[in-house]
Order: sequence, then structure tokens, then C-alpha cells
Amino acid sequence: MKSRFALVTTALLLTAAALSTAVAGDAAKSSVTPSADVKWTAAAFPGVSTAAVEGDMTKGASHFFLKYDAGLVTPLHHHSADHYVTVVSGTLALTVDGKESTLGPGSFFALVNKTPHTARVVGDAPAVMLVDARAPWDVVPQAAQAAKK
Repeated sequence: MKSRFALVTTALLLTAAALSTAVAGDAAKSSVTPSADVKWTAAAFPGVSTAAVEGDMTKGASHFFLKYDAGLVTPLHHHSADHYVTVVSGTLALTVDGKESTLGPGSFFALVNKTPHTARVVGDAPAVMLVDARAPWDVVPQAAQAAKK
């Protein structure tokens, strides 16, 4: 009976230790970044900038800001990563499956399974979005995709 109690007690202590390590690991990843400290980087496409929030967008899942300059119009393209986006500021006209939606601050959209789309900035202000990408980020122009076939 005593050995069974000792075994259960040991198992509980090991579980508690593992959980506290996991919680401490999560706490180590916590961060706070004031907007003045966000570091914007020009993307390969003119008029587009990114700012990393968490993760490395070239290597795996990540969160980052995406900024489109006023007047930007993207060509038809898709992304390999499923991604979930919240418009933070500005207004974006997003066209998916031939349907255009005008999205202001607080609007949300999800693009999965390499959904082709276009986007354009409406108005005189840039559009800023917060992106939750579930895999490495890329931009695949549909013309390039068609050329591969």
C-alpha cells in the first residue's frame, strides 16, 4: 500500500513539475511591444511592408503586421499558408471568388487552401492588418502558378 502511495505521489509530483515547466515556458514567450517600437521592413512587392510580432514568417507559423500603402492594388495571388487576418487600420477591398468586400478596422477574413484573391487599399490612408499565418509565408502570383502547369 505504501509503495502504491509513493508511486502515485511521485507521478503527481512529476506531472506538477512538467506543468510548471510548460507554464514557465509560456511566460518566457510573453512580450509587449509599443507601436513606436514596431520595426517595419519593406517586402519584395512595392508598397508592402511587414513587421514581425511572433515567429519567423519565412520558416513557419507566425504573427505579423502587414501594411499596404495607400493606392496599392495587388495582382491575383495566393499564399501557401492558411492565414487569418484582422484589419487594424485603413480600409481594404478584398476580392475572393469574384466578390469584393470592403473591410475597415476590426474586420476579419480567413484565406485557406491557397485561395486566390486580390486586394486594394481604399482611401488615402495605408491599410494595416494583423496576420496569423499557420505555415511559412509566401506570395504566389496566379500567373506564375498557371505557367507551371
